[in-house]
Amino acid sequence: MTHVRDELRAVFAAGVAAADPYVAVSKHISDVAPPALIIAVGKAAVQMARAALDVFPNVPTRVVTNYENAVDLTGAVVMAAGHPVPDANGAAAADAVLADLAAATGPVLALISGGGSALLPAPVDGVSLADKAALNALLLGAGLDITQMNLVRQQVSKIKGGGLLAAAAPQSVTALILSDVVGDDLSTIASGPTAAPLGTARQAVAILEKAGIWDDVPQSIRAHLEKDVAAAVLPKHHNVLVGSNALSVDAMAAKRPDAQVLDPVEGDVADAAREICDAAGPGFTIWGGETTVQLKGTGRGGRNQELALRIALEARARGWTDWCCLQGGSDGRDGPTDAAGGLVDHGTLDRIAAAGGELDALLANNDSYAALALAGDLLITEATGTNVADLGVLIRQG
Repeated sequence: MTHVRDELRAVFAAGVAAADPYVAVSKHISDVAPPALIIAVGKAAVQMARAALDVFPNVPTRVVTNYENAVDLTGAVVMAAGHPVPDANGAAAADAVLADLAAATGPVLALISGGGSALLPAPVDGVSLADKAALNALLLGAGLDITQMNLVRQQVSKIKGGGLLAAAAPQSVTALILSDVVGDDLSTIASGPTAAPLGTARQAVAILEKAGIWDDVPQSIRAHLEKDVAAAVLPKHHNVLVGSNALSVDAMAAKRPDAQVLDPVEGDVADAAREICDAAGPGFTIWGGETTVQLKGTGRGGRNQELALRIALEARARGWTDWCCLQGGSDGRDGPTDAAGGLVDHGTLDRIAAAGGELDALLANNDSYAALALAGDLLITEATGTNVADLGVLIRQG
């Protein structure tokens, strides 16, 4: 089984390598006119900025990334901030970015990657960072898809939903974008700082009401959304997609040409587990995507860890006897944990039970991290420095 697990790790690693942010930017930077300012934000921001600075070494550059990926970068100011929950350091970074954009004297180069939404919390006037953080926690726990969450987030931010463009006006903006969103909707990646907004305040209200969380939203945010503020006029801009989940899945498939490749996996983790197991035949099966989890408990975990466990449950229900599955986040971080996901097999559930764990209770408490830890099946990769959503690979031999 160790050999099989190594094979799955190698396939996953191929997908992560295909999303290398330095390489992705380097392939496109020759088409970019010399900028007067570089702003890099997201989990892949450091390496994206490194590639840009290799070509434009004397351009003022600000980098905002998560704590795990923050390192010194010659020629740049690097700021670390909270992810997935915004924090005070992120608010300070957002203020600095807005000030940089307001002072720009020429074209702006924006380097955008996944995670940028939480890393640059810039609440609209009248809304505090605490209120915005409370909204983000509500959204993460409501089972909404990423597009719905980002539509709401954009409405209470000075940067999201084209806000970076508006702040740079009248200067033009070129954005090189590493996508962590299935389908690569540029208005959704990092909540679309260089794209038109996904919707209106009225639509945001409707989403919150349908999710049953409108009454829990802080009053300052409800008051702002009820104003239905008009969208800002955006300056000239050009968005270029330089990496994506689909490209990483292609790289995984190239590593295992015999594998079956599924359509992107989305939606609730329980439904996704059924869909994957319905489709998986003998041999290798590969997929990408991004699922959702409804947070009902107080445990630790993430969508990849829970999906791995639910695949184990589905496999047992179907009578599979010899199989192994890796499900992980390409960024190496799944939820607020140090795990990228899970690496499970036909013995996972038995190992959890033998260690005294009750899987149903653990899942009900959203405690997938504890469950996988009992089995010794956490996928630990360290932070990868990139982010193109989630990747999965399964081998079924019996």
